[in-house]
Amino acid sequence: MVALVSQETIVSLVTPENVVGNLVSRTGRHLQRYQKGRRQVVGCIPYRYKCVKQSLDINEEDLEVLVISSQKGKGMLFPKGGWEIDESIQEAALRETIEEAGVTGIVECELLGEWNFKSRAHNTDYQGYMFPLLVQEQLAEWPEKNVRSRKWMSVAEAGKVCQHWWMKEALDRLVMRLTSQQLHDKEDSVGTCSLS
Repeated sequence: MVALVSQETIVSLVTPENVVGNLVSRTGRHLQRYQKGRRQVVGCIPYRYKCVKQSLDINEEDLEVLVISSQKGKGMLFPKGGWEIDESIQEAALRETIEEAGVTGIVECELLGEWNFKSRAHNTDYQGYMFPLLVQEQLAEWPEKNVRSRKWMSVAEAGKVCQHWWMKEALDRLVMRLTSQQLHDKEDSVGTCSLS
């Protein structure tokens, strides 16, 4: 698989060994970040390319995204969780993705966006951030393996099953970025190839 990604937009962070070595997810709210009364949560949309293409033309059908079940089993979503005070936003995004989905890879530095929403279950206000994550490794063991299932699916399928409106919007932004990035890359011929 080949992906064109500029070095300025990539950050390599938390190692799977650090997170999986414990095989325990972080719990509790004592380290949680809040801004203006909103709990800050961060996550990733894990994606991969279905196959290596000879051309750089990428469209939605060339992508797969990884969704996970909610802990209560009431729908599918992308990995996300609390951003804690002892980590950067990208470290939190990768940690949550490893803990909940059991995948690791390249977290791009540029956010897909920021959303404010209210949890129906907890009657709490949240500020959510999402990043793209190009998956490089799918782990056999991960902290929440026994409480969540994971499934690769097309972008269209994920859009139908994802339970949160703001995550669907993040997915749309990811697709727009990846499919329009090819035009930028062709024009500038800048970027590095990451082989996996």
